[in-house]
Amino acid sequence: MATWEQWQDAYEAAYEAVPADPPTSCPNCGHETLRLVFTGDVGKGVGYGAFWCDTCLQGISISRAPLPEGAVVRDIHADPADREPKIPNYTLVN
Repeated sequence: MATWEQWQDAYEAAYEAVPADPPTSCPNCGHETLRLVFTGDVGKGVGYGAFWCDTCLQGISISRAPLPEGAVVRDIHADPADREPKIPNYTLVN
C-alpha cells in the first residue's frame, strides 16, 4: 500500500492541474484513474477534498482546502444524498 506522503504528492499534482484530469497515476496500483472532488461552500471558497483511485478504491481526504478555479465541487448545503458526483466508499490511507 502506498504511503500517505505518496498520496499527498499525487494530490498536490492533481490540485495544481485542476480543471484538467490528475497528471499522475495512482501511487497504490499505478492506474490512471485518480479522481479529485471537493465538497464545500463555493461562496467561501473552501471545502473538503476527496482524492481516490477508481480502480483500487484507496485514497485520502483533505480538510479545509481552498477550492481551485474550475474544480468539481459538491454543494455542502445540499442534502448529502443529493450531492453530485457521488463519492465511493474508498479506503482512507493514514
